[in-house]
Amino acid sequence: MDSDALISSLDRFGRILPTLLRDVSDSDARWKPDDGAWSILEIVTHLADEEVEDFRRRLGLTLTDPDADWPPIDPVGWAVERRYNEGGLAKTVGLFVSRRQESVVWLRGLDSPDWSITKVHPKFGPLLAGDLLTAWAAHDMLHLRQISKRMYEVNCVAGDKYSSRYAGEW
Repeated sequence: MDSDALISSLDRFGRILPTLLRDVSDSDARWKPDDGAWSILEIVTHLADEEVEDFRRRLGLTLTDPDADWPPIDPVGWAVERRYNEGGLAKTVGLFVSRRQESVVWLRGLDSPDWSITKVHPKFGPLLAGDLLTAWAAHDMLHLRQISKRMYEVNCVAGDKYSSRYAGEW
């Protein structure tokens, strides 16, 4: 595993996301498709919460005490309970960036981590510490794709009666 490449990907995403979202309006950030999928703001708030309550915490526990129970997480419930779609996009992006920078510093400060340490997860079975690092970087890209789709949909809605088919279909 190229842990340096994965950590660099995490670092890069933390620097790219603010630029991508800098000029997104409040209404576009809060817009949700009819199928109930998350808004851009909800996605970013999820990323900020997952940064400390999921990936960093669980990887840290796996590296130091793989037999310890992981604290529970509820991303879907948090979106409702914590009212993700009511925050401010710029503030939330800033929170994510700050948390991501802390994570990157922490990851780069690990002293020869053993990425093969295994945590047995009740749903996924054996997970290696390296699996968690890989999933963390991949998680960013899944949500980047989701943000891109939401931005595409927002443009289609703005087009009103006009079609986006010339651009290609999502």
